[in-house]
Amino acid sequence: MKSVEGRVRKACDYYDLIDDGDSIAVGVSGGKDSLAMLYALSSFIRYSPKKFKLTAIIVDPRFNNTDTDYTSVTSICDTLRIPVYIRRSNLGEVIFDIREEKNPCSLCARMRRGILHDMTLAAECNKIALGHNMNDSVETLFLNLFHEGRFESFKPKTYLSRKKITLIRPLVLCEEKQLLAYVKYHKLPIIKSRCPVDGYTERENIKRFITEKEYEYPGFLNRTFYSMQRDGISGF
Repeated sequence: MKSVEGRVRKACDYYDLIDDGDSIAVGVSGGKDSLAMLYALSSFIRYSPKKFKLTAIIVDPRFNNTDTDYTSVTSICDTLRIPVYIRRSNLGEVIFDIREEKNPCSLCARMRRGILHDMTLAAECNKIALGHNMNDSVETLFLNLFHEGRFESFKPKTYLSRKKITLIRPLVLCEEKQLLAYVKYHKLPIIKSRCPVDGYTERENIKRFITEKEYEYPGFLNRTFYSMQRDGISGF
């Protein structure tokens, strides 16, 4: 399980994600990626030569107009001595009930990020960490290519000039299967998403496409990612 923490450390060094004195807001959804990131960063903070602080921030979309129970996450934060803030929102109502979005993921992601950015500032943090992994970066590459004709993905590190905060992705060198094993090993409680379209999105179609190619051409995921890194696609 040291492989995940080693890859997080490598990503932080390679992409210069963390500076001495940083105060980092960790976006936590309750899914495996964000929980793994929170736990790995809490481990990294103990031996990193750079001194930094962590704060967990959670946006509850309140799908079906119901509050999500984050007790298991707040319990982990208490154990790790990481302060945690939860903001209840009306994202679910706006996206599904009021706007009745046919393709809700993009709008939901934008609105959620906006709230997270505001929470980062309210917590007096200068950086926000999101739990996107290697699989996510390759999926985003193909989503942009197939739907928009753009050969690019998200960046490992982005300065948000309007908010004056820096967005970092410490899990970009971690594969999804590694994170799942890491979460199981540490018995981190995953909160299942109650999103009405969970498992039925275009990203899920791309996941299946990559899985099929991985079966046909073993190593497809890694070769795609490291070609992005070699050619500097989107700052990789």
